[in-house]
Amino acid sequence: MSGRRLPVYLLLDTSGSMNGEPIESVRVGLESLLSSLRQNPYALESVHLCIVTFDLDVKVVMPLTHLAEVRLPEIRCPASGATMIGAGLEKILELVKADSRPSAPDAKGDWRPLLFVMTDGKPSDTAAWLDAAPRIRSAGFASVIACAAGIKADPQSLRILTDTVVSLDTMDSSTFASFFTWVSAAVTSGSSSAGSAAPALPPPPPEINLVL
Repeated sequence: MSGRRLPVYLLLDTSGSMNGEPIESVRVGLESLLSSLRQNPYALESVHLCIVTFDLDVKVVMPLTHLAEVRLPEIRCPASGATMIGAGLEKILELVKADSRPSAPDAKGDWRPLLFVMTDGKPSDTAAWLDAAPRIRSAGFASVIACAAGIKADPQSLRILTDTVVSLDTMDSSTFASFFTWVSAAVTSGSSSAGSAAPALPPPPPEINLVL
């Protein structure tokens, strides 16, 4: 696809505690994200999505793919296991560096990427987390949004990563659908205001609490 790309990275928690209804709800949310992005001509032209999951392992379940060509992968959770969010952030830094398309004489380079991180717990790999989170801050993302899902998540710890932290009190499909619809609105504002400073984020719906 020609034209400038807007890379959007989703880093999703698939640790054991997400097994069952929570991960099913995330799948529903991702479907709603996809369908609402595809209704926006700016997004359809420029957005490229990448999905990375983390539990005990980090997996690139979908490499950076043009929105029109995205087929959502099956996202699985182990029955139990750790929350290696630090390793997940390391993978994102690696991918952004490898994926980045700089300007050339005959083509404009990518817009600054967006990153959405969702976790329902606390980092199991604290040292890696404390190392990677500040590096994400200085990596040139146009916007980084972190979501603390459910009562066991720690929204305040996510502020090391970004000033834009939201929390979800419940982890059912309607709440995740609301969250991903809001993510879609944030991406859409990024695609239509690409090239400016950080995109202006739309106000979140009632199910989503901005952590101040």
